[in-house]
Amino acid sequence: MIERILPAGAAGAEEYADVPDARLHPVELAAVAGASESRRRVFGTGRHCAHRALERLGVPAGPVPVGGSGEPLWPAGAVGAITHCAGYRAAAAARSAELAGLGIDAEPHVPLPAGVLEAVTLPHERGQLRELGGSRPGLHWDTVLFSAKESVYKAWFPLTGRWLDFTQAELRFRPEPGPATATGEGEGRFRARLLVPGPVAGGRTVRHFDGRWLVADGLVITAVTV
Repeated sequence: MIERILPAGAAGAEEYADVPDARLHPVELAAVAGASESRRRVFGTGRHCAHRALERLGVPAGPVPVGGSGEPLWPAGAVGAITHCAGYRAAAAARSAELAGLGIDAEPHVPLPAGVLEAVTLPHERGQLRELGGSRPGLHWDTVLFSAKESVYKAWFPLTGRWLDFTQAELRFRPEPGPATATGEGEGRFRARLLVPGPVAGGRTVRHFDGRWLVADGLVITAVTV
């Protein structure tokens, strides 16, 4: 599923269950030495996906250790992101000569818990979600938006080293053309307009991030590229 929304030149890998015998580098093992067994399985499967994505990209194999804020540290010459949720783990990578940043996220396709939507959205976004819910009622647009903002953050942080609040990026969605259905599946694009000074990439200040979203098989998956 992840490769359906990645741009040309990026590579992805995914698993729908944990890989109990995932081979990790010593530096990766050290990052979860004191963690619970379930955390080690999730972490190991995420790194397993990261290694496969790098292999598909043709980047020399190497560890993907953990940074000071918990972010994955990709080998020189690569950018990427890792995500996991109930029943799904995935990673995506691209060459840094082609993309300055890459973020992905996955969530179960269920409504957000009560009170979360108000905390992570701007008034305009909530109005847009109401309109989208009227035209595409089979989708949980609140979770699509939440996932998209998670992907925005994962692309933002490696470029800036700074926190980005949910309300510091304004999203606009563009579903793919097609008849409105209640099947609970769909896909499209979105743009995140940064409401704070953006990072500099390729000699220019980035003012927005572009992304794609996909809802299928009970999952919401989003990807952002810079």
